[in-house]
Amino acid sequence: MKTYIVILNWNGYLDTLECLESVFKLSHPHFQVILCDNDSSDNSIDHFTNWAEGKHSSPIAESSALTSLVSPSVKKPIPYTLLERDQAERGNIPNPDVDLIMIKTGGNLGFAGGNNVGLRYALKCDDFDYIWLLNNDTVVAPNCLSKMINYSQSHSPKNLCGSVQYFYHAPEIIQALGGSHYNKWSGIASETLGRGTSIHAEINHANFEKQLSYIHGASWLLPKNFLTDIGLMSEDYFLFYEEIDWCIRNNGQYQLCYCPEAKVFHKEGASIGSKSLTQESSLFADFYLFRNKLKVTRKFYPEALLTVYITTTLQFFNRIRRGQWKKATLFAQILFGKQSYSQK
Repeated sequence: MKTYIVILNWNGYLDTLECLESVFKLSHPHFQVILCDNDSSDNSIDHFTNWAEGKHSSPIAESSALTSLVSPSVKKPIPYTLLERDQAERGNIPNPDVDLIMIKTGGNLGFAGGNNVGLRYALKCDDFDYIWLLNNDTVVAPNCLSKMINYSQSHSPKNLCGSVQYFYHAPEIIQALGGSHYNKWSGIASETLGRGTSIHAEINHANFEKQLSYIHGASWLLPKNFLTDIGLMSEDYFLFYEEIDWCIRNNGQYQLCYCPEAKVFHKEGASIGSKSLTQESSLFADFYLFRNKLKVTRKFYPEALLTVYITTTLQFFNRIRRGQWKKATLFAQILFGKQSYSQK
């Protein structure tokens, strides 16, 4: 049985091509890539097909420290098939044994909606043990998938496994040890475990693993049974908090863990403007972070709604204090029920 690697793209073909170059260097022998495109306007699909056919110049790593993960370029052509969403979800698959399955989702379905198209395809094929959800703005070490699978199989009988994520542009600094801790009383999901720690520091991984509330969706290994037991990601959020919703619904059935030896280098929010080590988050990212904080609280923890409103109001006044008037206005709109935001 094999592992499906599901990658979602939206207007980020350069990041995605770099990711694919590293993925197709994986040492694991049995995997197939499902690349879902959320109706990109930058001709991403054409770039992907040209790349697979060897007609596209190979991407160059933005970080010189990571050049070896994407260069030299993998051998082309790479066998692929291109599907519309309805074909993929019905299982109408003309060439299922190729290395790369590309699926047009037909619209910008958000993080959960786009990935779910790939998950439905995999479930329809029913020929896999694991799904690896992987962000398109990552590059991975060649042994990453093998390390994660081995760790998962040697861990508890039922588990969800993350990896150690490093900052792409600062690869000796940890971005996340598998995932984060979520505080239901504040609704804050940004208490990322290990963030900012040097790669050379001594780390008690067992202790951090116990603190996990959810696995980061940038790199998440899922057993097939999790999808049949718990279901797909909720599509109520569009962006952010999908992993938290999934793990709350999991309710401890599958233990959360991460593999200390599995290395993923993540650009963090390259396509949607979430904050990195040195950058502030965009209005688009902030909107969905704060709207979905309230949405998750209403859905699962209504007893915490008052304190979450208080913390959000305090963040509103903090934006005013900093002179961030656009963000302050956005927070006020969220508090009064604004539900959608267009990225321009």
